[in-house]
Amino acid sequence: MAFRPLPAKAPAVLLREAKPLKAIFGHAKRLGHLQRLLDSQLQPAAREHCHVASWREGSLLLIVTDGHWATRLRYQQKRLLRQLQAFEEFASLTRILFKVQPPTVQAGAKGHTLDLSTDAAETIQATADGISDPSLRAALERLAAHARAKP
Repeated sequence: MAFRPLPAKAPAVLLREAKPLKAIFGHAKRLGHLQRLLDSQLQPAAREHCHVASWREGSLLLIVTDGHWATRLRYQQKRLLRQLQAFEEFASLTRILFKVQPPTVQAGAKGHTLDLSTDAAETIQATADGISDPSLRAALERLAAHARAKP
C-alpha cells in the first residue's frame, strides 16, 4: 500500500479551514501587533534586540538578544511599563519580564562564499581536461569557473 499525499491547498484556504493553523496565525498576528506597540516605545537602537514572546495575565515576556540590552531595558522598565499601560492592549499590564536568548543564527553565517584563487582554478581546469566522465568533467569546470567570475 503506497502513501498518496493529499492534493495541495492554497494557503488562504488552509487558514480558513484548519482550526489549529487559524489559531496559530491569529496568535502570530496578535504578537506582531504587540511588537509594533512595543517598538513605538523603545529607543531605535533597542528595537532589533527586543521581541515580544508572550503576553498573559498581566505579564509581558520580552526576549532580549544579550545581557547588555537586558540590563539597559531593566533600567528603563518602570518608564516602559507606564508607557505601555497607556495602550488599550496593555491596560492590565502589571510587570515586564526579560529573558536573554541569543539569536540562533549568527549574522556572519548567512551564506557560504567560495574564494578560489586563479592558480587553484587553473589546476582544477587542467584536471577536468584529463577526465573522460562527462558529468565529473562538467562539475570540475563549474568549480573552476568560480575564480574566473571575479573581476
